[in-house]
Amino acid sequence: MFTDTLSASLQGINALIVHVETDIANGMPVFNIVGSPGPEVREAKDRVRSALKNNGIFIPPSRITVNLSPGDLRKDSTSFDLPITIGMLSAMGYIPVENTSGILFIGEIGLNGELRAVRGVLPIVMAAAKEGIRECIVPSDNAEEGSVVPGIIVRGAADLKSVIEYLQVLDEDVLPQISTDPHELFKENCGFIPDFDEVRGQERAKKAAVISAAGFHSLLMTGPPGAGKSMIARRIPGILPPLTLSESLELTSIYSVAGKMPKGKALVCSRSFQAPHHTITNHALVGGGPVPMPGIISLAHRSVLFLDELPEFGRDAIESLRQPLEEKSIQINRIKYTVDYPADFLLICAMNPCPCGYYPDRNRCRCSENEINRYLGKISGPILDRIDLCTELKNVDIEDIRGEKSGLSSSEMGEMVARARDIQERRYRGTKYRFNADLKADDLEEICRLGEKEFHLMEELYKKLCLSARSYHRILRVSRTIADIEGVEAITSRHILEAASYRPDLDYFR
Repeated sequence: MFTDTLSASLQGINALIVHVETDIANGMPVFNIVGSPGPEVREAKDRVRSALKNNGIFIPPSRITVNLSPGDLRKDSTSFDLPITIGMLSAMGYIPVENTSGILFIGEIGLNGELRAVRGVLPIVMAAAKEGIRECIVPSDNAEEGSVVPGIIVRGAADLKSVIEYLQVLDEDVLPQISTDPHELFKENCGFIPDFDEVRGQERAKKAAVISAAGFHSLLMTGPPGAGKSMIARRIPGILPPLTLSESLELTSIYSVAGKMPKGKALVCSRSFQAPHHTITNHALVGGGPVPMPGIISLAHRSVLFLDELPEFGRDAIESLRQPLEEKSIQINRIKYTVDYPADFLLICAMNPCPCGYYPDRNRCRCSENEINRYLGKISGPILDRIDLCTELKNVDIEDIRGEKSGLSSSEMGEMVARARDIQERRYRGTKYRFNADLKADDLEEICRLGEKEFHLMEELYKKLCLSARSYHRILRVSRTIADIEGVEAITSRHILEAASYRPDLDYFR
């Protein structure tokens, strides 16, 4: 007998519907799975056979063929265990074929019939809803994650036995529908972020953090150990606007595909802060592996990627950031297919001025000039040219440490960021842009229109500072953000000079 059961396969953070076609016929007993199955899928026949036996169901000595269509799409997941099992049970007559129509199945099956959580449930349920599928049956541990998708029924099952009981009579008391309001999840406490008012005596660096967050500009902080670079970086997520529902669903899809969903959470409802150690491998940073998985830069999508001690990272790892910084995504190529993962992150970097960290204080620094040049030379010109803001932190004065006034707080800085973001949202509505940092050269003249005085100032800066075209455009973008923070339309000379003061000094790194 032939049956057709619905399931899905992940392609990046998207999912494609897969038809699990099952045929049981007379012939030499054999169990074949075809249709480009990966190792996990090929192993499914042993899990399925044992799970059915341990639930009192014996497979007749027949020729069993399972085809995963489309056949040219590689399938790499244990999530096909459940649809393969349901297809076989339908073909053997344990379940009415019509009762499985319009239902998508995903889930790994233990040898005792237990249903275990799998990766990528959210994008799979989203794809099912888009295709008009009326219902999804998923493992209980994944049910809340899938239930945030509107327009589709999601049921969570703890074991194979409960799925069979439900499909035999379609009794909703056996597998009740799981409902979750995503808007309610945003009201829950999503984690504590320390306040900027704890950072003393670094007001210029805090202003740079505001500009970075407001326009999504990358930021590099230099300075000696203990100056507050890491403190500032860890507080930046607290001044970014809250995630929107669409951003949350996108970020949750990445976490789900990567298998990084926090236990008991249905949605990632706050912006993440990713701070990998400098020993991280290239694949772990940008993504990869035999079955391409999202890397740290994708987990930092719409959020903050903090690279502390930047020169200590491997050269290949640093250079691998060039594509995602430009294209806001990372492409991972394999022989038969290509996977794209989003990587629109806010890059925050920190570094010491020399290997020991105390240059130019020669009372404490013992690094030779060659050691300093070799250390700074690890950061290439092309990477520096993609960093919009650079600020130097000094050691904090004792008066600032003891003083009562702490400068800008996170709430004050957050209001400045929100004002600038509102202006950008109105400006770029209906365009391909979201933030000032996204502006391409073709549109800069229109968006960052200058008066005659400001035009001559930019011309003078271009010649005196020997700017590249990219550096010239970067100053214009940052100037636009500074003006937006102040709530003014016209870019003035003051905005341009402030933006130029944050220019990374390439001579410093030579």
